[in-house]
Amino acid sequence: MGRKSGAKAQARQTGASGAGPSNPPSGSRSFPPLLIVAIVLLAGAALTIYFRGSRVADQTAQGAALPQTPADVPAAAKLGPHPQENLPALPFMPEPPARSMDVVRASYKFAAEHPEVLSYVPCYCGCERSGHRGNEDCFVTRRDDKNDVVEWEPHGMT
Repeated sequence: MGRKSGAKAQARQTGASGAGPSNPPSGSRSFPPLLIVAIVLLAGAALTIYFRGSRVADQTAQGAALPQTPADVPAAAKLGPHPQENLPALPFMPEPPARSMDVVRASYKFAAEHPEVLSYVPCYCGCERSGHRGNEDCFVTRRDDKNDVVEWEPHGMT
């Protein structure tokens, strides 16, 4: 029997175009640019997570030794609930209030009896420019020595 022709094997190696071997030599691999960018981004994200995690752990370890106290506790927050029997008359304005009078009365009564809550609730109407520090200042102008409300702030009507 005769020898088999190597033409088929040679055609497979050169490919259909006959331009030579279709596989590059195994020693020189080339990576697509998108793969290189993805690897660099993943490495950067891993380093960021690692260093942020160690910084948070350091801050936690340092903070565990220090007692944590609020920076600025409002004086009214130290009072606690303060039931009040006699409330001053509400400051009616020329225009009607934004809510029904039952809701307005309940809001002012809550403000009088719970300064510890309202002193932590921020007001979003811009009244901090006029000196208000919390929502309690939108309802109460002045308290007496027993912490009873003496004068209302009409700003709470709006």
